[in-house]
Parts: sequence; C-alpha cells; structure tokens
Amino acid sequence: QVQLVESGGGLLQPGGSLRLSCAASGSTFSINFMAWYRQAPGKQRELVALITNGGFINYASSVKGRFAISGDNAKNTVYLQMNSLKPEDTDVYYCNMRGKTTSSANYDSWGQGTQVTVSS
Repeated sequence: QVQLVESGGGLLQPGGSLRLSCAASGSTFSINFMAWYRQAPGKQRELVALITNGGFINYASSVKGRFAISGDNAKNTVYLQMNSLKPEDTDVYYCNMRGKTTSSANYDSWGQGTQVTVSS
C-alpha cells in the first residue's frame, strides 16, 4: 500500500504563488511517474503536469510557463510550484504516483485532493 498526502492548498489573489507538496509513504520501492491533476465540480479530472523518473516533463498548455513540477525521490515527494495564478486555476488538485512496491507489485496511488482558490 502506498499512501499520498498532499499539502499547500489555499485561498489567494490573482497573480499570487503557491506550492503544493505530495509525499508518499508505505511500501514504496520505486516511483516511475509523478503527476498533478485538477478537477472542478462536474468536470473531468485533467492533467496539469507530469514528471517521470527519466526526467521527462510535460505541462498542460494552460499552465505552461506558470507552473513547475519537480520531484524528490529521496523524500518520495512531488511538488507543484504555481505562479501567476488566475481565477481559472481554481480547482481541487490531486497528486498521482505510479511505480513498484517493495514486493514488486505495481501501484497507482492518488492523494486526497487539496483545494486551490484564486479570487480577488
């Protein structure tokens, strides 16, 4: 079992910055994929950013140039630095990690979600 715990959400004004963190615990042997998604009520969850253990990074076009994803495998943690926030960035943000457990089973775990609200 691999559990993810997110932190860092909040309420802030347009143009502000926020950093989300997501830490994994449990039977984590390897992490091959880390990502952040977001979801608004009544809408599908959408990919915001991803990073692989090979160093591949990709962003949704709506956040490119404003958000930055990074991972710290030593701490089993993924971060999302969000700058120049806009009201349309308001959503619940979820982290996702995939890899193998210490018993060589594949896992695909999600965080509980953290609310980010951008409003003046």
